[in-house]
Formats: sequence, structure tokens, C-alpha cells
Amino acid sequence: MEKPVAARALASSLGHLYLDTGAMYRAAAYLALHYGVDLDNERGDPRADRAPSDPARPRRHRERGLPRGDRRRRHRTKLFDPEVSSAVSTVAALPGVRTAMVSEQRAIADEGPVVMAGRDIGTVVLPDARFKFYLTASVEERADRRAKEFAERGLQVGIEEVREQIEERDRLDRNRAVAPLRPAEDAIRIDRPPCKPRTS
Repeated sequence: MEKPVAARALASSLGHLYLDTGAMYRAAAYLALHYGVDLDNERGDPRADRAPSDPARPRRHRERGLPRGDRRRRHRTKLFDPEVSSAVSTVAALPGVRTAMVSEQRAIADEGPVVMAGRDIGTVVLPDARFKFYLTASVEERADRRAKEFAERGLQVGIEEVREQIEERDRLDRNRAVAPLRPAEDAIRIDRPPCKPRTS
């Protein structure tokens, strides 16, 4: 089961807020691409280090992480376009972006119970969280799932290209200087075979 799907289901069962922090970074990457920010020249383009974190803060009972509102709704599916997927690790590695994002995520957690899905929640954002889970899935399973999502949206992206994007993102996230991808020492690790979320 995909990490956001599992986290969303857990939040729903508990009656807690669900926050997809990965979608926040994707939103920042999408906006950076939309406004032509030079992602390879952080010093040369001051906008690169000031990407917005969560520009619209909804009431607590709503799900967070994805763009909201009538003007933003049409951009929601674009967060998972191939070009955004290719840029998200670069944007997420910018120190200023991560500082702003982590500050926003901690502020949300301070407001009340929340289930967060992300790559640095248990190690950086909320290291003292009471419960931490680290879910894993094979690259093949993740690539197959993402390729099917592209196909459903009418995007023709080859499975090999999707797999390479996933592997490259994992490599970049594991080796970035700020908040690298790694499981928290006290996290419960869940290695699950391919499965489908229950619908009832």
C-alpha cells in the first residue's frame, strides 16, 4: 500500500487531520517550474530559496498538503506530472525551502493530533512523535503504480522512465545534505508485499 494511502486511511479511522508533506514539496516544485525559477542556481535566483510552503491554511478538519480552492484545484493533478517528479528532490534539498516547510509542518502538528506522511517526519519534523512507521515497497511496485496513474490521466510515460525517476529521486533524497531520507531508529518498519487498499 502506498504511504499516503495508508496514512490517509489511518487518519480517517482515528478522526485526525491528515497531512501529505510530500505534496507540499511537489507544490513548491510545481510553482518553481511554473514561474521559471532556476533550480540549479539557488544563489543566482533568490526566488529559489523562497518557494511557498502552504499558502492557504484551511480549517483543521480539512486535509492538508495539496493545493486548495477553485483556482488551485485544476493544478492538483499536475503535482504528479513527470517534470514535477523530476524537480521535486532538487527543490526539497534547498535549505530555505526545507526550513519553511518544516516550520509550517511543526506549526500544524502543534494545533492538534495529525497523521503525517513524508520522508523526514520521524527524523526531522517530529523526532519526538509518539508513533512512527516506515513503509517500504519495491521500486517495481511503485513504478507500476505511478505508470498506471499517468495512464489514467492520459499521459503516456514508459515504465522504464518512471522507474528511473523513482530511483533517481530516492538516490537524491538519501544523499542530500539536509534531512536525508532514512528511517528513524525507533520507527516501526513495515515491509509489505503488493496489496490493494480496502474499500470498505
